[in-house]
Amino acid sequence: MTTNRSIGCNVIECKHHAKTESYCSLNHIDVVKHTGTATTVECTDCGSFEPQG
Repeated sequence: MTTNRSIGCNVIECKHHAKTESYCSLNHIDVVKHTGTATTVECTDCGSFEPQG
């Protein structure tokens, strides 16, 4: 697993979390929204999240 220091992440439950550091191991992530127009941070999420299996 390679740490991508361009993508910070504190979600240790994700299988792409870098484990030893607060970063993601993916080359890129997809950010998704939950509403027609995203007006707050709560309207968005990391669409690349996958639970640890």
